Amino acid sequence: MDNSSGRSEIIARVENLSKSYGSGSTQVTALSDVSLGIRAGEFTAIMGPSGSGKSTLMHILAGLDTATSGRVWLRSTDITDLDDTELTMLRRRRVGFVFQAFNLVPTLDIEQNILLPFQLDERSPSTTERGWIEQLVDSLGLRERLSHRPHELSGGQQQRVAIARALGSRPELVFADEPTGNLDSRTSREVLSLLAAASSEFGQSIAMVTHDPIAASYADRIIFLADGRVVDDRGRSSASDISRFMLEMETAS
Repeated sequence: MDNSSGRSEIIARVENLSKSYGSGSTQVTALSDVSLGIRAGEFTAIMGPSGSGKSTLMHILAGLDTATSGRVWLRSTDITDLDDTELTMLRRRRVGFVFQAFNLVPTLDIEQNILLPFQLDERSPSTTERGWIEQLVDSLGLRERLSHRPHELSGGQQQRVAIARALGSRPELVFADEPTGNLDSRTSREVLSLLAAASSEFGQSIAMVTHDPIAASYADRIIFLADGRVVDDRGRSSASDISRFMLEMETAS
């Protein structure tokens, strides 16, 4: 499936976004007047050194944190001033998450973990959704593991479960926060290839926060942040080019 024709559509965006923590002499500015859009059907990496604001940007885009100033949209929905209940519903129904720590429920088996977003939304998967989940289970190699508990799986297998859970309800946007941070290099490549395939083959929109140039090299687009501002926005790049630019950024600061 070629989804390139849909990539001009903006799935999420921020305008003049700023975020500060604390006040007075202890105030810290995490983001400063950031404007950007995440394109539909694209695998976007958000990079930057520690303290650059990349995680804050992701949290605000995902409705996990609020802006100090500026506006935030998920498609045509302005989420800037939504209350906690509205944000919870938005995250539950329209956004998926893949975290570094997997965040699987240890008392549930793998099938129950994958179906957890539906349970939280107090509904069962439709016939179409069930078919999609079955496809995910097979493509991620989880068919023989559905009755297992998370602790019975390797780290890579647990991350595959987290990916299946994030993709199962076909969310408008999946956020991946350092998804390979707890994995060895071979398993990391497998997980990144799965995320890239979800975008290229199934049109899934993915925004991944990472500090790893190898991880970012799997993305279609790379946004670099430094000191709370966007300093570069480029297409697919090699890990060596990304490393070089990161080094230049850190040297300049």
